[in-house]
Amino acid sequence: MEITFNTPALLFPAISLLLLAYTNRFLALASLVRKLHDEYEKGKENQLVLNQIKSLRYRLRLVRYMQTLGVFSFICAVFTMYSIYNEWVMGSRFIFAIALLSLLVSLVVSLIEIAQSTKALELELSDIEEHDKFAFFKDLLPGKDKRKED
Repeated sequence: MEITFNTPALLFPAISLLLLAYTNRFLALASLVRKLHDEYEKGKENQLVLNQIKSLRYRLRLVRYMQTLGVFSFICAVFTMYSIYNEWVMGSRFIFAIALLSLLVSLVVSLIEIAQSTKALELELSDIEEHDKFAFFKDLLPGKDKRKED
């Protein structure tokens, strides 16, 4: 297989869009961290908040790895183009393979972060379900609750 100048150039828009998506995830996590920090400072320290903080710390680490691998893949694509320009065939193949592997690992880490994000949302939903567990039965018997409220 021959790698032309256009081959690594195809990675530039894909990696740029991925880095944009990763940055958006980072900004969303930063917002959540600030919100949880405010809740913690106000004294709303409970197990759910502490679990969310642990989850966010792990997710921030994953996003950092995703961004680092994406940038590394971008750099490798640039070096691939440089090695093609200098007609270093074996070097360009090797560096391009590293760029692709770095991009692949970045995507796998992204999948792990998405799974962790889903777990965090399930944790939040389980807390809501705990508070509303008995509200379901109250809704089935509206007459009984209305008399107590009046």
